[in-house]
Amino acid sequence: MTPLVSVLLPAFDAEPTLVPALQSVRRQTEARWECVVVDDGSEDGTPRTAEAAAATDDRFLIVRTPHRGLAAALATGLARCRGRFIARMDADDLMHRERLARQVGALEADASLAAVGCHVRLFPRAQLGRGWRSYERWLNAIDSVERVRAEAFVECPVAHPSLMIRRELLVEFGYRDRGWPEDYDLLLRLVCAGHDIGVVPRRLLAWRDSPARLSRTADRYALDRFTACKAAFLAAHFLGGTDTYVLWGFGATGRALRRALLAHGKRPSHIVELHPGRIGETIHGAPVVPPDALRKLPGLRIVASVAGEGPRREIRDALSAMGFRETRDFVCAA
Repeated sequence: MTPLVSVLLPAFDAEPTLVPALQSVRRQTEARWECVVVDDGSEDGTPRTAEAAAATDDRFLIVRTPHRGLAAALATGLARCRGRFIARMDADDLMHRERLARQVGALEADASLAAVGCHVRLFPRAQLGRGWRSYERWLNAIDSVERVRAEAFVECPVAHPSLMIRRELLVEFGYRDRGWPEDYDLLLRLVCAGHDIGVVPRRLLAWRDSPARLSRTADRYALDRFTACKAAFLAAHFLGGTDTYVLWGFGATGRALRRALLAHGKRPSHIVELHPGRIGETIHGAPVVPPDALRKLPGLRIVASVAGEGPRREIRDALSAMGFRETRDFVCAA
């Protein structure tokens, strides 16, 4: 039987967590799945664990490769996937038993959706710091195509292990290695190409945080690489028709994004600040102006680059009150 869903699951030295991850796939209420486990040259018991699962359930397909990294493992596994839909999964996470059914239902109900994510619960809870808890709250507040688009340059608005995507689109876009997060790169390429990504607003993935996770250890997931990724897509798309833009915010976040955009030939014509002591100054050739001055600067694209969710909300409200429309006239970034 050709599966409806292919679960694409790369694994590298994942023996301690692979058994419960595969068990969570096996217990799905949507039974028309295959799970392509790509062993990326593991040196522990990962291959043995994966083969044991395949021996008792032929819906598990094991692919072994030399260790070449996550993007290469994903590309290798994708070539073996047969399902109409591809569901990403990591070897240390857990699926809710309704995950595949709910996401398949969303994609079958709306042909305009290229992909859907879902809400997540980070675990183990005891060791979660304030930053990760804040990120979880932000992520789980995103519940629509519109919110995915609006938040796309703040952070990756869909946790990649929660993504389900139509197979033909993932084959078309694929995974690539650009020295920054391959999951964020894929999502921004989809969004900037005009594809709609939805969210099933239920916590259907338990997303493990650990000291060894790639987002904590690999250079490509460092903050400056996220900023470089955002800048590249902002320069090519939202700022594609202009070399200048208005930058709202000149804290550490705004300064970092300005530097990254400068590498693409994009520089702020004006900088918006609230601090009265800065208004009237000039920073790197750009005059510092109050928000009300934006009414006299028609046609300029606005990039609001601040770190806090509260300040971003205030900026959105202020710009909307002035008649600017998000994703058309301004974007928020972090």
